[in-house]
This record gives sequence, C-alpha cells and structure tokens, in this order.
Amino acid sequence: MTPLHLHTPLLQHRALSSQLGKRVWLKMESSQPAGSFKLRGIGLMCQRALAQGATHLVCPSGGNAGFAAAFAGAALGVTTTILVPHTTHESVRKEIRAIGATVIVTGEVWDETNQAALQICTQPGTVYIPPFDHPDIWDGNASVIDEVAHDSFDVVICSVGGGGLLSGIALGLQRNGLSHIPIIAVETEGAASLHAAIQAGELVTLPAITSVATTLGARRVAQQALDWTRRHDIGSVTVTDAQALDACVRFASDMRTLVEPACGAALAVAYQNLPELARFQQPLIIVCGGISVDLQKIQAWGKL
Repeated sequence: MTPLHLHTPLLQHRALSSQLGKRVWLKMESSQPAGSFKLRGIGLMCQRALAQGATHLVCPSGGNAGFAAAFAGAALGVTTTILVPHTTHESVRKEIRAIGATVIVTGEVWDETNQAALQICTQPGTVYIPPFDHPDIWDGNASVIDEVAHDSFDVVICSVGGGGLLSGIALGLQRNGLSHIPIIAVETEGAASLHAAIQAGELVTLPAITSVATTLGARRVAQQALDWTRRHDIGSVTVTDAQALDACVRFASDMRTLVEPACGAALAVAYQNLPELARFQQPLIIVCGGISVDLQKIQAWGKL
C-alpha cells in the first residue's frame, strides 16, 4: 500500500541553533501535499477503510483533518463528505470543495457537527473518519518518527490538539526503540485540554476554546494521549497566543514558510527558549503546518 503522504525534509534551523547553542531540527510536515501532518494518519485510515469495502468517507472537521480527508478521498477516487461547523471560514470550505469533496455546513460547534456526521455514517459502506482519535490515525502519524529514527535528536517537540499527533509520536518512538526520548507536548492557553487532563488525572472537557489556535481546539483530548503521559516521559507546556503568533511570524522570516498558530505553539518553545528546553541539545520540532494561514494573516500578526 503506497502511502499518500510524503517523506518530508528534516532541516536544521541554523539561526535558532546558533542563538540557543543547540542543534535545532525541524521535521517539515508543512510540506505535505495536504498542508499538514494530518495526511499521514487520516490518509492511512482512508486507505484501510477502502480496502475493507468503504464506498463513502465522512469526516467532521473544519480544518486540517477535513482537508486531509478530502485530499485522501480524491487521491483514492472515493466519495467524500466533509462536515464543518458554521464557524469554519468560507475560504477553508472553498479549499475543501475545490479538491472535490462535498461540504456540509452544520452545527454551531464541532460537537454538533460530529453528531451529524455520525448519523450519516449509519448508511452501508459509509465510514466515519475522526480528526484524531483512532488507532489507524496514530499508526499513520507514527511514520513521522519512522523517517527520523536513525537521526540524532534528544527530545521531540509537538503541538497538541486532540492528541493524534502526540499519540503517533509516542508510538513511533516506541516501535523504533526510542522509548527513552522525551516529548514536550505544547498547547496554547485557552485550548489546553491535555494539560487540564494531566492536572486532573482524568479527561476534562473544556467549557470553551478561547485561543486563536483554533485547530488546537479540541475541548477534550483523546484518552490515548492521556494514557501515553502515564507510560512515557511527556512534559506538558502551555504558551500564550502572543508567543505562538510571534513564532509564526519569525518562522516565516527565518524559513520562508507559513504555519498557523497551532504550529507556532511548538515553535514557541525554541523561539522563547523556555526552561523545559534547557536540558536538551538536539531538539526535534514537528512543524505540523496548517492550511488556515496566509500572508495577510502573518502580516497582521506581526503588527500585534
């Protein structure tokens, strides 16, 4: 089964490396054809669903997961429906439609959109593709570590939304004999459902998402992500919206690459030289990317 995702570049951020006195590595998931790491896990899940007889893929997501599912559906030649809440910007809906997927706008929040998607999936041959919470998605996301398993790094830094990337990274480290490598899991304040769950010792549903990093906006993290914090060295870090936005602007200048605030959260650990980074010499940052960014937004963030 040929993967739908690309083997992405591993680059050294030379300016940050010099400033920090470390070797800062970047896994450039922003270069995936669907704009983010999401194609790894969602692409694999879609492929496996088709192999088992699926004729219709349904994904409730107004962001990167929906775009990845639409891309996978088009690549596989299967009918794909993406459900988005009313809060999803028309520009994102337009991008998803342009790939060939049907877009249904329903629900004021994702939870309502998700319920509508589950109702559609009662039809024969129709398969529900969740944004982050499925073993196939974690398996696919683990491939980001498969690709760097023989490179030198001593910590992995990643953003956390629903926990699909975190779960994949932890799985990838485990299956490549790298269970000793810690992870720094980063969220923005106002979207920190993993941080809340760790503090509570159980899953917590946030009352609302108040961060600008809307694609980190899972009010409740996957159970699998919380479980990994109990069997792997995972440090939970939160950054402010301002720190995430600043990282996006600086990264655009440094690496000539646009990323959304959800990705800026992970980059902020290095740009802010946070204390959690002190004991590491070769951090690997997963540059998760994102489709909801453009030059106009970067320019606006630079003026804040």
